[in-house]
Amino acid sequence: MKRRALISGLLATGVAGAAGLLSAKYFRGFSSAGQFKGPVIGDGVTGPRGMVWVPGGTFLMGSSSTRALPSEGPAHRVQVSGFWMDSFDVTNADFRRFTEATRYVTTSEQKPRWEDIRPQLPPGTPEPDPGTLVPGSMVFVGTSEPVELGDWSRWRRYVPGANWQHPLGPHSNLADKENHPVVQVSYVDALNYARWAGKRLPTEVQWEFAARGGLEQADYAWGNELTPNGKKMANTWDDRARQFPVVSRNEKIQVGTLPVGKFAPNGYGIYDMAGNVWQWTADWYRSDAFAIEARKGQVSDPQGPIDSYDPDDAGAPVDAPKRVIRGGSFLCSETYCTSYRVSARRGSDPFSAMSHLGFRTIMTQQDWLARKSSTG
Repeated sequence: MKRRALISGLLATGVAGAAGLLSAKYFRGFSSAGQFKGPVIGDGVTGPRGMVWVPGGTFLMGSSSTRALPSEGPAHRVQVSGFWMDSFDVTNADFRRFTEATRYVTTSEQKPRWEDIRPQLPPGTPEPDPGTLVPGSMVFVGTSEPVELGDWSRWRRYVPGANWQHPLGPHSNLADKENHPVVQVSYVDALNYARWAGKRLPTEVQWEFAARGGLEQADYAWGNELTPNGKKMANTWDDRARQFPVVSRNEKIQVGTLPVGKFAPNGYGIYDMAGNVWQWTADWYRSDAFAIEARKGQVSDPQGPIDSYDPDDAGAPVDAPKRVIRGGSFLCSETYCTSYRVSARRGSDPFSAMSHLGFRTIMTQQDWLARKSSTG
């Protein structure tokens, strides 16, 4: 009762440093000497259940590595306030609870709207026959033999009837996949889930800070070696087993998602920040966003651009609306899409859903304290 009264009182009086004071005392996971002791996992009392406390700090965002793409640099210093992040990607079981509680219908389950599609197409593209616009989404189908990697349409296809409950098309289902990350969810779907759960989508800064797990400028969430001592650290494409994007329907283990938490967590105790599925963030995508931020000097908790800019996508207008996705997926490999690197970033149509794209959520300390106060 004393702690509840203290929190309620601080919220009521609007003390500016209340959240920071309580964070330092109860949640940061630091020793009295200021050393990070290890992950702090919310238990529903000291923090939101199933979420991990990410201590605030200053870090170099982006990368100046020779492996980095131009959109990933330059590395620039950013200050981040602490926050809570889901230990795991949102799972099919999590998303099912949301849809059952709200009767929410995802974008893939609805007929596509021309007004949502048109901004992604070159000016002057004629409107298609309405009868051709059917519910569905993008699915990885692979190829039967090696192909040139310049045209992704050779291994990905729009499949009518594909959605979060049928991620590969009408013939597929979620049997034995309740603990897999939900896929075939658009940014719009992820945002609606986050609002229902009383949470938020992470900003791009929050996502990268959390993904690094305290490692400054490492290539991966676990360090600088992709497979330290030969150990696989994430669900990514294995070039030794098969050449991308070749698949065989006769293989015992099919290419696709794995249950969350199959690999070791990073330094903050967060799982699957590389591989398995891409993750939506809150920010608009600009390929030059880091260059713009770097010119400002050190910034604190930036909220991202106000619009999109992507001159590298030849099939869409440079200002086509896109949100940032991070983390790479089970389709990333050393020969194609090394986007499991912690600085890698891309933009995606906010209404688009894919079989290798999911999300996770965050909660600020202020949000958590407000929830605690409102629930008594």
